Amino acid sequence: MPPPIARILTDLALDREFDYLIPEELREQVRIGCLVRVPFGRRRARGFVVGLADRSEYPNLKAIESVEEGPPLFDARMLRLARWIADYYAAPFESAIAAILPAAVRREGAKFKEQLVVRMSGAAAPPPGEITALAARSPRQAAALQRLQACPEMTAAALAEETGVSLPGLRRLAQKGWIELEKGVIRRNPHQRMTILPTMAPPLMDQQAQALAAIQAEMASAKPGVVLLHGVTGSGKTEVYLAAIQTALATGRGAIALVPEIALTPQAMERFRGRFGDTVAVLHSHLSEGERHDEWRRIAAGQARVVVGARSALFAPVRPLGLLVVDEEHEPAYKQDESPRYNARDVAVMLGHLEGCAVLLGSATPSLESYRHARDGKYKLVTMAQRVDRRVMPLVRVVDMRIETEKAGQVHLLSQELVEAIRLRLAQAEQTLLFLNRRGYATTVMCPACGLVETCPNCSVRLTYHRQSETMQCHVCGVVRPVPGFCSNPECRAPNIKMTGVGTQRVEAAVKRIFPGARVARMDSDTTGPKDAHARILGQFRRGDIDILIGTQMIAKGLDFPNVTLVGVIHADLSLQMPDFRAAERTFQLLTQVAGRAGRGDVPGEVFIQTYTPFHPAVQSARHADYATFYDQEIEMRREMHYPPFVRLTTVLFKGKDERAVDACSKEFAKRLQPMLPDAVRLTGPAPALLAKAKGFHRAQFMLWSRKASEHVPFLRALLKACKPPKGISIAVDVDALSLM
Repeated sequence: MPPPIARILTDLALDREFDYLIPEELREQVRIGCLVRVPFGRRRARGFVVGLADRSEYPNLKAIESVEEGPPLFDARMLRLARWIADYYAAPFESAIAAILPAAVRREGAKFKEQLVVRMSGAAAPPPGEITALAARSPRQAAALQRLQACPEMTAAALAEETGVSLPGLRRLAQKGWIELEKGVIRRNPHQRMTILPTMAPPLMDQQAQALAAIQAEMASAKPGVVLLHGVTGSGKTEVYLAAIQTALATGRGAIALVPEIALTPQAMERFRGRFGDTVAVLHSHLSEGERHDEWRRIAAGQARVVVGARSALFAPVRPLGLLVVDEEHEPAYKQDESPRYNARDVAVMLGHLEGCAVLLGSATPSLESYRHARDGKYKLVTMAQRVDRRVMPLVRVVDMRIETEKAGQVHLLSQELVEAIRLRLAQAEQTLLFLNRRGYATTVMCPACGLVETCPNCSVRLTYHRQSETMQCHVCGVVRPVPGFCSNPECRAPNIKMTGVGTQRVEAAVKRIFPGARVARMDSDTTGPKDAHARILGQFRRGDIDILIGTQMIAKGLDFPNVTLVGVIHADLSLQMPDFRAAERTFQLLTQVAGRAGRGDVPGEVFIQTYTPFHPAVQSARHADYATFYDQEIEMRREMHYPPFVRLTTVLFKGKDERAVDACSKEFAKRLQPMLPDAVRLTGPAPALLAKAKGFHRAQFMLWSRKASEHVPFLRALLKACKPPKGISIAVDVDALSLM
């Protein structure tokens, strides 16, 4: 007998569950993950069934009114995962449920798209000569019949576009019994514009075969765990992923493969669909709502067994799940920036535990956290130290820009060595990547007379000059301002405004000036806004229509272009200048990853790293692609300074329009929390955040440091439930924060 009581999480964002009676007639329909309608006060609410029980501690329960059609949207395992996310990341349960289910699936009225389909009747055909006679009086109907004889089934819209036939005309043909009209589901296919040829799995190199064998052993074990695949750039990690996924499919299980950036999804899709065909689905935020709905439903129905996508693809309903792949596992893009602020890599590890499947983490520059787990034996470490086909690693040259500036007598964007190297590649019809992790033209608009710097009115950051639009823009809130003709300081008003600093637009302008005959393109968030822009630019580059591609970090990882033989890093010190304990790690990862884009074909690659700190350990380790040395140095610094991974760091951020109210609220909250915490937990702050103002909101924060998150998160979550912030102030909790910003 099914339980008579259901626990419902409503869509009213109350962070609590409510008990409802299940009417006798609905007991067979009400299951975990179902969407139901329930009375709530004087209104009606939608909600998810998140529990079933035989009894309730509450009297006079109201009854569920109805169950929405369709299968449950999640099962007991995904429910367990959502509860873990809410508990671990100190987030409301509703936000955890929202994270595991795309809005396109859970919103009211979400459904497949239907269109009118036309097909030739199987019962009757037009009598001989009838089509000829019809052509005289109704030429469009006759044309429609002739087209259907060649293609027996089409959508009415497509048939009308080709022949001009109207819907009433089609209905008249149907009345004669010559055609059939009925509504059919039309798949909104995100791949319909992609032409992908099937590919065969190539023979694996010895190191790839050994890596695959280790992964397969983990997949076959009674308790599959986590494998960290540490392979140098170009070592063929993707081919190992594909072979491991093939193993999962061969055993009747599916797989999920995560990539950190949407920019990487088109290239990943080519590789995966070429190998596994239409059994591959894609999930990421650049899909339309309809495409996301249809892909998710296709996965849930078992029509797609392999899922490729960014962070949210982790929650795709692949059942049974045989393998979880997290490519470039070190990437901060896997960290969600709104509640729940989960790290997809860490959630993947938990999901693997719940599903009983292996988790494969891959990177040329693993995070310190993952590599430490591998060193300690928590993860299995698999290493691939050579490039495929024994291709040599690129020759990396460090250019000391201090010397370069002294020789030239001024600061140049491109060193003379890099200019000559680019010129050589152009002559040899080879391609170049230029990397600068800062978009715009100039990073500072200032008055040289009084020193005033133009800043955002809503954020505590400088405005960036964009030459193409002749505007100043804030890269935090997006505010746009015209470039002033004179200093905005009323006591100065000097006319000579100066643009300083370097962004990708300035690099693009300089490259076009130095190499007027070169085909130059730029890839950053300014050029990739439109849908499919990533794929379009990368497609042009792959075809050889672009000689020099300039970009931010979206070109620094995962891309594989055999004709790229030169990589230039314009300003390697940018990430080192960040006020963050991870600055050196980020710098090493970025430099190593972008350097790894060179020489992936038959021609050896060359890399130029332009820097003002040439002897920094991160720069020197990246020069030699020496992860072990960098790790040993960096991990000791973290140990001495009591930074992650030796502690768990949680930031608690307070935001509001009133600076004094934000300050007071942060201090009061910290004052209440402090006595609740064990002695092993350290609370620092509160103080203004490093970004003290953003999007018009003042920001203050304090930080919690402890050996385990469980030593402070339960107390923090309890206080958040008990003490609501004053009106106009919000609190954001980031467990395992990646930055202090």
